[in-house]
Amino acid sequence: MELRFETRASDSPWVDSVWTCTSEQVTRMTSVAAVRWGLVFWEQDGVAHTSVTGPETRAGTAPVPEGATFTGIDFALGTSLRVLPPPDIVDGGVVLPDTTHRTFRLDGSRWETPGADDAEALVERLVRAGIVVRDPMVTDVLRGHHPAASGRTVERRFRAATGLTQGAVRQIERARTAAELLAAGTTAADVVVKLDYFDEPHLARALRAYVGRTAGQLRDGVGGAIALDLDQRLTS
Repeated sequence: MELRFETRASDSPWVDSVWTCTSEQVTRMTSVAAVRWGLVFWEQDGVAHTSVTGPETRAGTAPVPEGATFTGIDFALGTSLRVLPPPDIVDGGVVLPDTTHRTFRLDGSRWETPGADDAEALVERLVRAGIVVRDPMVTDVLRGHHPAASGRTVERRFRAATGLTQGAVRQIERARTAAELLAAGTTAADVVVKLDYFDEPHLARALRAYVGRTAGQLRDGVGGAIALDLDQRLTS
């Protein structure tokens, strides 16, 4: 019983990563906190579906369509849908209506459903149509630049563009990296030092809140299906 992931990084400035997944005898999984919104395309029992997924602020459990195949696009931080900004879908999402095996409907238009190899081509079309947009100030912040604006203005723009505070993004991303390191065999003590946690109890609390696993479970690969590609071993 498992979820089989394959994930690749993207060279598009609009896309963080593209992934595929198949579910085998899995009906529930541990959902993991995530800072990015996405588009997910899947088929189950010959029926096609499309959804917009939002950032997730905590770990939890979620149903899995058994025997389904998925293709997902995780968008870069600071990007958003014109008609469905990330703050509106934090800890949630929207299933898009009128999906077929070939096309899906988004923002009043019909688009060709992509495979993993042509996900970026779809995104470029959505960008040209003005359906996927970005806040350049947030992009500058993420690149380490310092905008000529007050801290309050920057934080407000950041939250409007991502649905999260800058602090929440850092905490979630650190916990996900910790999970990947632990699954790859790094000790909890070394993860504490590498990622600047206060101590192992601090790491344990972060894993429980954002990943839904203990360090031991991640190390031993137990605990059931999880919405995290731990087979990347930090190489993707």
